[in-house]
Amino acid sequence: MKNNKGGLQKRRSKYITQLPILALCVPVILYMLIFNYIPMGGVIIAFKNYTPIEGIFGSRWVGFANFDYFFKTDASSVLLKTIGYNMFFIFLNMFLSIVIALLLFEVNSKNCIKLFQTSMSLPHTISYVIVAYIVYALFAYDTGIINHFLTSIGKEPILWYNEPKYWPLILTVTQAWKGIGMGSVIYYGTLMGIDNSLFEAAALDGAGRFKQTLHVSIPALIPIICILLITNVGGVLGGDQALFYQVPRDSAALYSTTDVLSTYLQRGVTSGNLSVTSAVGLFQNVVGLVMLLITNGIISKISPENSLL
Repeated sequence: MKNNKGGLQKRRSKYITQLPILALCVPVILYMLIFNYIPMGGVIIAFKNYTPIEGIFGSRWVGFANFDYFFKTDASSVLLKTIGYNMFFIFLNMFLSIVIALLLFEVNSKNCIKLFQTSMSLPHTISYVIVAYIVYALFAYDTGIINHFLTSIGKEPILWYNEPKYWPLILTVTQAWKGIGMGSVIYYGTLMGIDNSLFEAAALDGAGRFKQTLHVSIPALIPIICILLITNVGGVLGGDQALFYQVPRDSAALYSTTDVLSTYLQRGVTSGNLSVTSAVGLFQNVVGLVMLLITNGIISKISPENSLL
């Protein structure tokens, strides 16, 4: 009995000493409840023919009719583009970020490292509104830099914002320019945490810089690669709405190559079609959760120590 009482008193004193830390969590918990969990009740709109006059609970129940409407109309085109863009962006950004981080790791000058990291991560801090104006300055028909160059060499100017075929490449370059710098910083930070004795041991065994990178640096990056891959694949149906909306300037002529699920949802909200939009948003989140669990499950089978669960 005495041992039980002593253990209980220790646990109580432990909780009391941690109360200030737990109190710091209260604002975050309230924020999550108010803005993330309580609004989840609105998911019922996905199963109703919602009208503002009747309200959420007064609107007529239609079951899966909103899902059926989406899958019979726009689903195949929108989903294919969304998944295609996002999967390509994930692996392209990961590859380029890792390559840049490995190259930076070989630079010995601290001043050069600071310069490279700052210049490459700066685009990440720029709003997509500004990025859209930068892209417009390049591709505007009358005043764009690229069209001025084309006319200077005797070529006809191009109506870039009316030609869908060019935009997969434009969006890819824009997204990579904005994202790989910050990604490389994450990988570079991981490389900086590697014990130097591993490189010294590899050098004593006769390994050059390439083999050291192959057998020491890259294996050290695998845990963070797995974590980022799991989280990014979970958002494969999300996509960066600002990239696909702001940069093409919401040009209807480009919808065949720039319209993804996030822009589809935005147009649904602005047009007042909240029932179908809610259904698509629910589908998006459920698929994202399933993809996250599947990716985590695959990684846990291959390398259990690098999975999240």
